[in-house]
Amino acid sequence: MLPPFETIVARHGPAVLRVCRALVGPTDAEDAWSETFLSALRAYPGLPADSNIEAWLVTIARRKALDVIDSRRRQRRVIEDLPPPTRPTTDGAVWEAVAALPLKQREAIAYHHLVGLPYAEVAVILGNNEAAARRAAADGMRTLRKTLDHKDFA
Repeated sequence: MLPPFETIVARHGPAVLRVCRALVGPTDAEDAWSETFLSALRAYPGLPADSNIEAWLVTIARRKALDVIDSRRRQRRVIEDLPPPTRPTTDGAVWEAVAALPLKQREAIAYHHLVGLPYAEVAVILGNNEAAARRAAADGMRTLRKTLDHKDFA
């Protein structure tokens, strides 16, 4: 028997939010999170009792995050007279570095390092094999270390 949906939200909500932040950034993360749980709520009654709920939620979050990314692409517009850039905070620099990663690397890092899913499950979500999931996460982490080690956070 599946636990009440409220229990699922309380238990897995923070991990899903971390995934959403990693994939779409802090600005759109809450919208993606909300869409994830609305979709999950509709499908929850039909979920088999032996399902890996966390992996199921991460899969939904991925689809919702990709929808946000696609929506951004469609809504891009040219902005003239931008204000002068401000120096990013440390958190801003981290999100900026994560956002600059290729999507597969961002996803692999989010699912493995932020949620804690094993690489075998990450591979299923990404539609590749375990070695490719490991490689994507390792490449992304190497890029983040290199990028963030060279930033001046003072």
